[in-house]
Amino acid sequence: MTVTVPRSQVRAAAAGVAVTFGLNGVAVATWFARVPAARDALGLTPGALGVLLLAMSVGACLAMLTAGEVTHRLGPKLTVSLSAVTVAVGLAVAGLGIGALASAALTAAGIFVLGYGSGLCDVAMNVEAAEVERALGKTVMPRFHAMWSLGTVAAAGMASLAAWAVLPVTAHLVAVALVVAIGTLVAARTYRLAGEAEHGRGSGVLAAWREPRTLLVGLLVLVMAFTEGTANDWVAVAFIDGYEIDPATGALVFGVFVTTMTLGRIVGTIALDRWGRVPVLVTTMLLAAAGVTLAVFAGSLVVAVAGVAVWGLGTALGFPVGMSAAADDPGRAAARVSVVAVIGYTAFLAGPPLVGLLGNEVGVLRALLIVPLLVLPALALVPALRPPAKG
Repeated sequence: MTVTVPRSQVRAAAAGVAVTFGLNGVAVATWFARVPAARDALGLTPGALGVLLLAMSVGACLAMLTAGEVTHRLGPKLTVSLSAVTVAVGLAVAGLGIGALASAALTAAGIFVLGYGSGLCDVAMNVEAAEVERALGKTVMPRFHAMWSLGTVAAAGMASLAAWAVLPVTAHLVAVALVVAIGTLVAARTYRLAGEAEHGRGSGVLAAWREPRTLLVGLLVLVMAFTEGTANDWVAVAFIDGYEIDPATGALVFGVFVTTMTLGRIVGTIALDRWGRVPVLVTTMLLAAAGVTLAVFAGSLVVAVAGVAVWGLGTALGFPVGMSAAADDPGRAAARVSVVAVIGYTAFLAGPPLVGLLGNEVGVLRALLIVPLLVLPALALVPALRPPAKG
């Protein structure tokens, strides 16, 4: 049953959720933006780098398997607090592995822990965000995800600056880890809307795995997570190799992607409220496919970067709208968000090695074409995002 809460409490929870999304984006994107530095410091081939990137995805997927139950039992507030510490520890350990100790194994362990903490946080903050969206009575989920994207923009800018200034990777990642941990712990104190009234019942996670709509939503989120994750993991490396630019410029190209994705999430709420989920998602997914294709075949760096910008815009709404769709029923939100997140994060599990192995054969830039090959058939899944009929 929905509990009426004061408007001031809803606004405070909204602010806390926004900060959580933003700092989670900072943590994850700080690692993404330093992937070229990790490759160079550890002397990795594209295939070996893909295997290393897999460690983070494995951590996230393992977290997702139990995140619904954990969030249901502990509530989003405590779950997010625990995940903040986990994310910070993972990021710091990865920094030591890349820089001070130059160990691929330690780096893999660090990003595994980072992925685990981020995956746990992802479910909990989306459950609280869905409650905020319901309490406000309008579409705001993409704007929370825009805060995640803003965090990645900030992280990309800081990483580019760090690379330009030749700041040691260890110092960079440890400093970010401290900021993320402290900021998220403070933000989680505002969480009040979700999870507290549900502790006496089972979470319903197993039942959610048998729901056709939940599975279809999860499959669509998987494709859009792959579309987004491929850019996160590989766009900087692809442009450094394919267009012969330096690492600092490569980080800026990644910044272009996350900037336009952020803008798409901010303004996309207006389109979603006006035209609905299905037509808006079909349009943006077509943009994503076109943007990747342009980035690969442009031949000119300027035109290719424009393709990355379109790619980011087209990727903007898939993941957040999928999370909103999973949480349409507040009584089953934690379970369904968990299931959709597990399916979606499978993309992060399979994506890095798949693109890396393709990169060994055709080059990382051409390997990006796997994105439109998956996005176009996935258009058939979009109708599953329609809200259930009320009755």
